[in-house]
Amino acid sequence: MLKTLRLRDFRCLENLGLELHPRMNVFSGRNAQGKTSILEAICVLMRLQSPRSSDKKEWIRFDAGSCLIEGLLGETTLRYTQTETARRLAVQGTACSRMDAYMPHTALIVWMDHADMNLTRGSGEHRRRFLDFAAAQVFPEYRESLRAYERVLRSRNFLLKRDVVISWKQVDAYAAVMTRHADVLRRCRADLTDAMRADAHSVQAELSGGDEGLEVRFAPGFSSSDLGEELKTLRAEEERQRSTAIGPHRDDLEFTINGRDAASFGSEGQQRTLSVAMKVAQSRVLKERMGRAPLLLVDDVFGELDRHRRQAFLRALPQDSQIFITTTSMDWLDEGTFDGRIWEVRAGKVELKAPPPVSPPPLQSAHAE
Repeated sequence: MLKTLRLRDFRCLENLGLELHPRMNVFSGRNAQGKTSILEAICVLMRLQSPRSSDKKEWIRFDAGSCLIEGLLGETTLRYTQTETARRLAVQGTACSRMDAYMPHTALIVWMDHADMNLTRGSGEHRRRFLDFAAAQVFPEYRESLRAYERVLRSRNFLLKRDVVISWKQVDAYAAVMTRHADVLRRCRADLTDAMRADAHSVQAELSGGDEGLEVRFAPGFSSSDLGEELKTLRAEEERQRSTAIGPHRDDLEFTINGRDAASFGSEGQQRTLSVAMKVAQSRVLKERMGRAPLLLVDDVFGELDRHRRQAFLRALPQDSQIFITTTSMDWLDEGTFDGRIWEVRAGKVELKAPPPVSPPPLQSAHAE
C-alpha cells in the first residue's frame, strides 16, 4: 500500500503532499488541472517509466531544474529525482546506483486510460506495449531481453539500409544474437496471454451482462524455433523492404467477440469493454503470479462506460488492490458504499474533501542522497 506521496516540480505540481487511503483515492476536477500527473508520478516512482511520455525532461516543471517524487510504500521510503540529464534513485534514504537494486522494493502497477482503445483499434505496437509493461513485472529476464533485442534489431536494420549491396554475413551475425532474446520474448508473451485468457473472458461477460464472449490469442511474429535461420529464407523480401521482416517486433494479439474480429466488427462499447477486461485480467495475473496485488491507476475511464459497466468494473477489480482514479464527474459514485478519499484538483493544487486532511511530514531534499 502506498501510504504517502510527495511531489515537487513534477509537471504542473509545484509542491504536493498527500496522505493516501489504503483502498481508493479519487481525484476529481476539470481537464488539464493536474489529475493525470499525480497518477503518472506514481507510475514513474514504481516502474521508472511513464505511459504518457518517454522524454523525462517533460516531467520537470517549467523553470525548475529537477523534479522529485517520494512515497512511503508500506514501511519503505522510495525516492526518485530527475534532472534534465540524470536520475537518482533511493530506498530508505540510501542511493541506488543500479535499477536492479531499486526495483525489488517497488509496487506492481496496472495503468488504465482512454488510450487503451488502441488495444483493438491501434497497430500491433500498442498491443506489444501492453504485453511488455506486464511481462517486465512478471518475468525477471524479460526487461533485459527486450532491451537487448531492440538494440540488435536497430543495428540489423541499419545494415540492411546502409549499403546498396547488403553484407549478409554481417546481417546474419546480428540475427544469430537476436534469436536468443527472441525466444525469451515469445515465451513470456505467450505465457502471459495464456494466463490472462480466462480472466479476460469472464470479465468481458460480467461487464456486458453475459452477452459478449471474448477470446484472446497470441500471434507470434515468427514461426520457427530459430529466428536466424528463418530470416535467411526471407532475403529477397528484406532486400526489397530494407528492414527485418519477422521477429518479436511483429508479435500481436488477436481478439474476437462472439466469434467475430473485435477490431472490424466490435461496437465502440464492446471495444471499450474489451480494453477494460484486458487490464483487469492483467491485474489478476500480476497478483496470482507475484503474490501481491498491483496498484491500479485508472485515468478518466468512467466517463466512457455506462452505469452498469462502471459498477461491474468496480466489482471486478481485485479487492485488495489500492486504486487511484481520476474523473471529471462523480455521478458514478455510490456514497453509501464508497470506501476511500475524494480529492479535488484545481490548477495543480489538491484539496481533500473527506475525511479531514492529515498534515504530511516535511518533504525531504532532492539532494539528500
